[in-house]
Amino acid sequence: MGIHEDELDYRVPALQRGLSILQMFNAEVRSLSSNAIAERLGVSVSAIYRILITLTDMGYLRKLGKNSYELGPQVLCDGFAYLASRDLVDIAMPHLNALRDRTSLSCHLSIREHTDSLYVGRAFAAQRLSVNIPIGTRIPCHCTAMGRMLLCALTPMELDKLYQHVRLDDYPPPAPKTLPELQQLIERDRERGWVMHRSDYSTAIACAVRNHRGEVVAAINLSGPEAVMDSPVARERYRESLQQCADEIAAELGASPRR
Repeated sequence: MGIHEDELDYRVPALQRGLSILQMFNAEVRSLSSNAIAERLGVSVSAIYRILITLTDMGYLRKLGKNSYELGPQVLCDGFAYLASRDLVDIAMPHLNALRDRTSLSCHLSIREHTDSLYVGRAFAAQRLSVNIPIGTRIPCHCTAMGRMLLCALTPMELDKLYQHVRLDDYPPPAPKTLPELQQLIERDRERGWVMHRSDYSTAIACAVRNHRGEVVAAINLSGPEAVMDSPVARERYRESLQQCADEIAAELGASPRR
């Protein structure tokens, strides 16, 4: 599907050039000089200088020598993470849609990328005050219910290594402010097997999804307005439905029944 003529003015030239640069590389073209890139785009080297610096800084390009570039590790990281998540999304979405229909609450699916919870699926509840996090959103793991469940996959040593250079004191409560506090929080989450998180008049409950090796590979949540989830009886009912959904997804991934 092409772009309508009256939409052309809304294009972002710098973004268009940046993506065009990434598309120049393939199995035959492993590296290109800045002059060759500029020539292919029909512009001067100075016109793409800032774009090359930005792509290199973000890891999408790697500089070779003085004026040549190749694809950087972030391209592979993003691509493999997306591909690895596709089977998971395809398996999980029918279950999340059914859970949404049973509870009338929004459901989300996320995986961990470094210290972020990456949203890769959602079943949106079409009601007023629904919680709706777009696919592709990244939120620091220690700030969300799903993120904390994803961190439960890590050993204390792995968690320490992941966060040893990450500042935690820039985030508002109830996010932990220090690494020891995060360690204690995740240990309690691991023992409990679920997380409830309140923020901005909404509440989310999250559970982990495990694969055939018993490893935490994703997390799912139920989220809705605080008024809907205020009752302890209602929260427990939602938690049980969420855990059942997580178990059903895990079973399709080959996991053994949860004891």
